[in-house]
Amino acid sequence: MHTFRLLASCSLICLSLLSIDAVQAQEPPTFKLVARDGKWLPEVLEVPANTRFRLEITNQNAGPEEFESKESHKELVLAPGVSRVLVFAPMKPGTYPFFGEFHPQTARGRIVVK
Repeated sequence: MHTFRLLASCSLICLSLLSIDAVQAQEPPTFKLVARDGKWLPEVLEVPANTRFRLEITNQNAGPEEFESKESHKELVLAPGVSRVLVFAPMKPGTYPFFGEFHPQTARGRIVVK
Protein backbone atom coordinates (compact mmCIF):
# COMPACT_ATOMS: atom_id res chain seq x y z
CA MET A 1 0.00 0.00 0.00
CA HIS A 2 2.85 2.37 0.88
CA THR A 3 4.53 1.70 -2.49
CA PHE A 4 1.27 2.50 -4.29
CA ARG A 5 0.94 5.87 -2.52
CA LEU A 6 4.56 6.70 -3.29
CA LEU A 7 4.07 5.79 -6.95
CA ALA A 8 0.84 7.83 -7.13
CA SER A 9 2.57 10.84 -5.55
CA CYS A 10 5.48 10.60 -7.99
CA SER A 11 3.03 10.38 -10.88
CA LEU A 12 1.23 13.55 -9.72
CA ILE A 13 4.52 15.40 -9.34
CA CYS A 14 5.59 14.38 -12.84
CA LEU A 15 2.27 15.47 -14.32
CA SER A 16 2.56 18.82 -12.53
CA LEU A 17 6.05 19.36 -13.89
CA LEU A 18 4.87 18.50 -17.41
CA SER A 19 2.01 21.00 -17.05
CA ILE A 20 4.46 23.71 -15.94
CA ASP A 21 6.70 22.95 -18.94
CA ALA A 22 3.70 23.15 -21.28
CA VAL A 23 2.68 26.55 -19.88
CA GLN A 24 6.25 27.87 -20.13
CA ALA A 25 6.49 26.58 -23.70
CA GLN A 26 3.42 28.68 -24.56
CA GLU A 27 4.96 31.90 -23.19
CA PRO A 28 5.45 34.37 -26.01
CA PRO A 29 9.00 35.54 -26.78
CA THR A 30 10.12 38.72 -25.00
CA PHE A 31 12.03 41.55 -26.65
CA LYS A 32 13.66 44.37 -24.69
CA LEU A 33 13.54 48.08 -25.47
CA VAL A 34 15.29 50.79 -23.43
CA ALA A 35 14.68 54.55 -23.42
CA ARG A 36 18.01 56.23 -22.68
CA ASP A 37 19.26 59.77 -23.34
CA GLY A 38 16.12 60.59 -25.30
CA LYS A 39 16.52 57.64 -27.70
CA TRP A 40 15.23 54.09 -28.07
CA LEU A 41 17.75 51.26 -27.87
CA PRO A 42 17.71 49.35 -30.10
CA GLU A 43 16.13 51.55 -32.76
CA VAL A 44 15.09 48.49 -34.75
CA LEU A 45 13.43 45.44 -33.20
CA GLU A 46 13.01 42.37 -35.40
CA VAL A 47 10.16 40.10 -34.33
CA PRO A 48 8.63 36.99 -35.92
CA ALA A 49 5.51 37.37 -38.04
CA ASN A 50 2.21 35.86 -36.94
CA THR A 51 3.53 35.33 -33.40
CA ARG A 52 2.31 36.87 -30.20
CA PHE A 53 5.18 38.59 -28.36
CA ARG A 54 6.01 40.67 -25.31
CA LEU A 55 7.88 43.97 -25.36
CA GLU A 56 9.63 44.79 -22.09
CA ILE A 57 10.24 48.54 -22.01
CA THR A 58 12.59 50.19 -19.50
CA ASN A 59 12.89 53.94 -19.05
CA GLN A 60 16.46 54.93 -18.15
CA ASN A 61 15.87 58.60 -19.00
CA ALA A 62 16.07 61.25 -16.27
CA GLY A 63 12.39 62.08 -16.92
CA PRO A 64 9.27 60.28 -18.15
CA GLU A 65 8.94 58.67 -21.56
CA GLU A 66 6.02 57.38 -23.55
CA PHE A 67 6.19 54.50 -26.02
CA GLU A 68 3.71 55.19 -28.79
CA SER A 69 2.96 53.32 -32.00
CA LYS A 70 -0.07 54.48 -33.94
CA GLU A 71 0.21 51.59 -36.43
CA SER A 72 0.12 48.92 -33.72
CA HIS A 73 -2.28 50.90 -31.50
CA LYS A 74 0.01 50.76 -28.45
CA GLU A 75 0.94 53.45 -25.98
CA LEU A 76 2.55 53.33 -22.56
CA VAL A 77 3.90 56.07 -20.26
CA LEU A 78 6.83 55.17 -18.00
CA ALA A 79 8.30 57.12 -15.10
CA PRO A 80 12.10 57.23 -14.81
CA GLY A 81 13.56 53.89 -13.73
CA VAL A 82 10.37 51.95 -14.47
CA SER A 83 10.01 48.79 -16.60
CA ARG A 84 6.69 47.58 -17.99
CA VAL A 85 5.55 44.97 -20.50
CA LEU A 86 3.28 45.34 -23.51
CA VAL A 87 1.86 42.22 -25.18
CA PHE A 88 1.41 42.36 -28.94
CA ALA A 89 -1.02 40.20 -30.86
CA PRO A 90 0.40 38.36 -33.87
CA MET A 91 1.35 40.90 -36.55
CA LYS A 92 1.64 40.61 -40.32
CA PRO A 93 5.04 41.17 -41.94
CA GLY A 94 5.88 44.83 -42.26
CA THR A 95 7.45 47.80 -40.51
CA TYR A 96 5.69 49.46 -37.60
CA PRO A 97 7.23 52.77 -36.46
CA PHE A 98 7.17 53.93 -32.83
CA PHE A 99 8.36 57.04 -31.02
CA GLY A 100 8.84 58.58 -27.61
CA GLU A 101 6.24 61.25 -26.94
CA PHE A 102 8.58 63.16 -24.61
CA HIS A 103 11.48 63.13 -27.13
CA PRO A 104 9.68 63.06 -30.52
CA GLN A 105 12.67 64.28 -32.55
CA THR A 106 15.22 61.76 -31.24
CA ALA A 107 13.28 58.83 -29.75
CA ARG A 108 12.25 57.08 -32.95
CA GLY A 109 12.33 53.42 -33.81
CA ARG A 110 10.56 50.65 -35.64
CA ILE A 111 9.39 47.11 -35.18
CA VAL A 112 10.21 45.01 -38.23
CA VAL A 113 8.00 41.95 -38.45
CA LYS A 114 9.49 39.15 -40.58
